[in-house]
Parts: sequence; structure tokens; C-alpha cells
Amino acid sequence: MLKIKLTRSVIGTKPKQRKTVEALGLRKREQVVEKPDNAQIRGMIEVVKHLVQVEEA
Repeated sequence: MLKIKLTRSVIGTKPKQRKTVEALGLRKREQVVEKPDNAQIRGMIEVVKHLVQVEEA
């Protein structure tokens, strides 16, 4: 499992990045979600790596 925390706001980001953050289940800044560690989630994290903080749960 991965703990994903939204550390930066999505204001001023590209629409694809906003949709990716929303698809990860993140709505507000500093919110944390747990997701399974698989290739799809890793790819989504790669798109928004400058907005999120990831750690192994």
C-alpha cells in the first residue's frame, strides 16, 4: 500500500494533472489516501509527482 498526500494546490496546474489528482481520490491540500502499489497508481503518481508526497504504508 502507498500513502499519497497532496502537498501542493492544484491551482494553476494543467487539466490532465487536476483530473489525475481527483482520480487518486485527493480533494483538498494535505489530504492523505491509501492506494495499492501497482503500475497504474505509480503512473498516476508520476504525472503529479511535483504535487504529492508518497510513502510506503
